[in-house]
Amino acid sequence: MAFAGGLFALNQTNKAELPAALVYAGSAIGAALAGDLITLFIFWELMALGSTLVLWSAANRTAYAASKRYLAIHLLGGVILMAGIAGHVADTGSIAFTLMGADTLPHMLILAGFLINAGAPPLSAWLPDAYPEASWSGSVFLSAFTTKTAVYVLLRGFAGTDILIYIGLFMIFYGIVYALLENDMRRILAYSIVNQVGFMVVGAGIGTELAINGAASHAFAHIIYKALLLMSAGSVLLMTGRRKCSELGGLFQSMPLTCICGIIGALAISAFPFTSGFISKSMTAEAAAAGHMPWVWLGLAAASAGVFLHAGIKFPWFVFFQKDSGLRPPDPPWNMRLAMLLFAFLCVALGVWPEPLYALLPYPVDYVPYTASHVVAQLQLLLFSGLAFFVMLPWLKRTLTLTLDLDWFYRVAGYRIASAIIDGTSHAMVSVKNSVAALSTHGAGRLHRLYSSNGIFSSSWPTGRMVLWVAVFLALYLFVNYFGGR
Repeated sequence: MAFAGGLFALNQTNKAELPAALVYAGSAIGAALAGDLITLFIFWELMALGSTLVLWSAANRTAYAASKRYLAIHLLGGVILMAGIAGHVADTGSIAFTLMGADTLPHMLILAGFLINAGAPPLSAWLPDAYPEASWSGSVFLSAFTTKTAVYVLLRGFAGTDILIYIGLFMIFYGIVYALLENDMRRILAYSIVNQVGFMVVGAGIGTELAINGAASHAFAHIIYKALLLMSAGSVLLMTGRRKCSELGGLFQSMPLTCICGIIGALAISAFPFTSGFISKSMTAEAAAAGHMPWVWLGLAAASAGVFLHAGIKFPWFVFFQKDSGLRPPDPPWNMRLAMLLFAFLCVALGVWPEPLYALLPYPVDYVPYTASHVVAQLQLLLFSGLAFFVMLPWLKRTLTLTLDLDWFYRVAGYRIASAIIDGTSHAMVSVKNSVAALSTHGAGRLHRLYSSNGIFSSSWPTGRMVLWVAVFLALYLFVNYFGGR
């Protein structure tokens, strides 16, 4: 991924992006190879810093604002993760990274820290908020490392944790719904990342050998076909300067190679036979069926149809085939075409010959993807969902609308609440300052009157009056002392 992303980004004029992306990639590899929780945490935070620098490299105000929100969420996740690690070490005396499960508060905090990076609710909106604001090449790197590293640590530390099944199913349908509503081609693919990671989180929650193999192989395949889709979208963005589906269309005429590679990526993400998604994603559904989880299996089947709707058809249709936009940009430079061809080849090669991938999986694989029933069932599912897309096409046409997500609560509502608190505090401070100033002025006037040349403390007092006051105070003292002593 680092090699292909670097090849794709050779034309990037910003000299900071590629070094930042390689730091990001190296940190993800470090996290994958970490044998203890402290090492994992260090590379986890370096990954957040590297990805933030990739966002900053877009060098525009929108990307800078998105990167601040992105960094805030990931630093919050890092704090939660570190709190969980500290509690785990205090409880067990060990920093070894082993299978844990959500059975204690420290372990639940560690799980929460992992899920934030996986794009799980309620903080999943950081992903479609930030990734589409990166440069045409930066989003390719961002799609690969953060969420897949999170999947890896979930498989390693929390396999078989039941709550992950329900979190994953929520992520799947959340991603589908928002991707169908979205008009920005890269936001469609960003929501699709949440959707696809949801499949992997479900596999981690099921926790059987087949499910873990399915989640791991799906993560591997997803890195390739999602990067291919974002390379296709990035090429369109670079050559046209546009990213809204409502502004694109008809590009297959002048960008045929980009269009073909985008279609291959779309077929792979939809688990079309003879693509990498077909030989990996279906293992999770098979694990649900083998584990006697019919509702989970049904949800995964429905989700597969939804994936074909938003990523398999919607993205290539609205970008390359809908009503002609009149744009006639050429295909991108040679290095970008070569990177897309490399990943398109891998998508097909893994689909046709999955054995090399299966040999890398943590458990022996006896799963056979190419059975007649599986192929026919998947083709039926995809073809009927494709029919549904074209039947409902008048309702799916995109307009220049804004889709509100859960980040509204901290981007808009949180900002308004913070502004109201700051304004209220400022008004209160002004009132206190004015009151103190008024009291000070009044007190200074009183002191001036008392100590001025005509004031009571500055005038001469007759000796007789002073003796009288001394006698009065002496009498009071004797009275109190006499009766108080009794």
